[in-house]
Amino acid sequence: MEWTRKRLTRVAARPHPQAGQRIPRAWLARPAVQVAPALLGARLVRIEDDGSRTSGIIVETEAYGPEEDLGCHCRHGPTPRARALYAPPGRAYVYFTYGMHWLFNVVVAAEGVPAAVLVRALWPDAGLARIAARRGQRPPREWTDGPAKVCQALAIDGRFHGVDLCAAEARLFLEFAWQFPPETVTTGPRVGLNTVPEPWRSIPWRWRVVPPPR
Repeated sequence: MEWTRKRLTRVAARPHPQAGQRIPRAWLARPAVQVAPALLGARLVRIEDDGSRTSGIIVETEAYGPEEDLGCHCRHGPTPRARALYAPPGRAYVYFTYGMHWLFNVVVAAEGVPAAVLVRALWPDAGLARIAARRGQRPPREWTDGPAKVCQALAIDGRFHGVDLCAAEARLFLEFAWQFPPETVTTGPRVGLNTVPEPWRSIPWRWRVVPPPR
């Protein structure tokens, strides 16, 4: 399922004024609850070994941090696992979970303030044949509709942990692309935090773009 300009305009999306430009570090130096909804419509780009692009439009995010957020890895401070969350904004925080999945996060906020945005879903718009192969020829609607699927589709794994997404030479980065109107975005609790105490289990820190009816 290729999200072309025609299909995106069906969701009333408009090109971002800075479409095609890489997202700078200063733009990410804000609290996760501000960056997470703002990243909807941005493009996550992976430059492949042959120089081609595999990418998708971000359509679902979750905010995490700082330390008082009991749903975040930083809740115990700068442990070996969570130390990367204290890095300058714009770093990749990629971790392995359930013994089988990689998840991709963007470190945000100020250096020393642990916070990140989890990219939960994309609408693919480049490198579709490669994505289909990596996802085992599953239906297009299942290519990137979950955070582990995003990583599999774009071949993001532990090699990218700590990578500077804002570096000029970065082969994994974010760029401005589209803007979605507020009425197309829903909010709700973050996923998979069943054992986390309230209010963190139900706090509405997940943002998702609702696609138009087929």
